[in-house]
Amino acid sequence: MTKTEAEPRRATLAVIGQEASVSMSTVSKVLNGRSGVSAETRAIVEGLLDRYGYTPRGQTTAWDPFLELVMSEIDTPWSLEIIRGAQSVARDHGLSLILTQSGDRYAPEPDWIDGVLRRRPFGVVLVLSSLSDQLQRQLRTRGIPFVLVDPSGEQSSDIPAVGAANFDGGLLATRHLIELGHTRIGVVGGPEHVMSARARIAGFRTAMEAAGLPIHNELMLPGDYHTGSGIEAAEKLLSLPQPPTAIFALNDLEAFGVYTAARRLGVSIPQQLSVVGFDDIQGAEWAGPPLTTVRQPLTKMAEEAARMLIRIRNQESDLSLRVDLATTLVVRDSTRRVD
Repeated sequence: MTKTEAEPRRATLAVIGQEASVSMSTVSKVLNGRSGVSAETRAIVEGLLDRYGYTPRGQTTAWDPFLELVMSEIDTPWSLEIIRGAQSVARDHGLSLILTQSGDRYAPEPDWIDGVLRRRPFGVVLVLSSLSDQLQRQLRTRGIPFVLVDPSGEQSSDIPAVGAANFDGGLLATRHLIELGHTRIGVVGGPEHVMSARARIAGFRTAMEAAGLPIHNELMLPGDYHTGSGIEAAEKLLSLPQPPTAIFALNDLEAFGVYTAARRLGVSIPQQLSVVGFDDIQGAEWAGPPLTTVRQPLTKMAEEAARMLIRIRNQESDLSLRVDLATTLVVRDSTRRVD
């Protein structure tokens, strides 16, 4: 066997262009997320980049000195906490922060990827539901490190991610209500495919079962982590022949929706209904009444993700790729003991 037959061809742009029957400039356009390439050709080149395991060589100065934060919503209190954390770390390390808006929070469109490939940032913090294998390959073949914040689905062990102890938070919220004497506890859920929502529900169920309390299906209603679903669910719960004496909303925006529904129906919080949220976003302590909630350290999660990104870029060997930060119960005036 000759040397040429024994050794695979090195993954160069010329080799990939030859395999794809396109010019090196076309391969370069795909590699850098530029336009002017048909979808079919782009898919062929991407497949070859993946098959050859292409990685940039000798590009120590190829990236620009900014950290890119990709998220679907940039104008919510939840998002602002994430932005604040990422900006703090970026500034401390001499990096600028760029915000990129993707699609819907729980089903993001991949349109953002071309811009990221074109800009070639220092690294990317992705506040997304998940990251497909294709998107992972595209980032890795360009040598762009990434970290997920609050991933909604299970990710493989080699995907860097920062989350929160959502199960513990659900447990804390429910135990608090049980300790106040509540036995009929309603729940406004979250998107079924989102890991944080599933974990919070699991914590709720565990607390109820440990206390020997029944879980009533009619008190468990769906939600989508937005205020409107909190309003809709609470109106249904509070209109039942036997309404709940407490509601656990899986995030603060839903809890604010519960407040709105209670006000419309003439139900007093906390005299007639106790409410617990989740996140402790800005505004929770100023709600009327101030909201009892589970504090998810959103700013710290973003800070940790940005620091992890820097450690990945620096190729540190002792790096932990999965970090879950603690959640804590913050008791305010929206809960009280059952009379």
